[in-house]
Amino acid sequence: MRWALALFLATPALAGVAPFLVTGDAIETPLAASPGDAARGAAIVRNRETANCLICHAIPDARERFMGDVGPSLAGVGSRLTPGQIRLRVVDPTRLNPEAVMPAYHRVEGLTRVDARHQGRPVLTAMEIEDVVAYLAGLKE
Repeated sequence: MRWALALFLATPALAGVAPFLVTGDAIETPLAASPGDAARGAAIVRNRETANCLICHAIPDARERFMGDVGPSLAGVGSRLTPGQIRLRVVDPTRLNPEAVMPAYHRVEGLTRVDARHQGRPVLTAMEIEDVVAYLAGLKE
């Protein structure tokens, strides 16, 4: 029994990934115990070294330059999607579209060509996911 427990705890696919339940097209329950902070979420979305959302998406912010158009604009996303729907799309968009080009920000299993620095851990923590959800849910039209 000790061996099985050690194997479970040592499995990289489980390290740092919060459990979640997908219901339809959403993850209704927040991944973190604390509510997300929209200001921290805005900083994460704008950070070109980590989440790098701006490489594919435009946001409603005149200060940002060189935003992408591969994905949909995030302007008004909080009017189009619920926080649970946003959460699933950030956690793992392939749950909705297996051919999605957007990366899964809170998944570690089943990925290929992962930089060695990031193997076995998600791009964003559970709290960072909640911060991004708080920011995006606040982008209303």
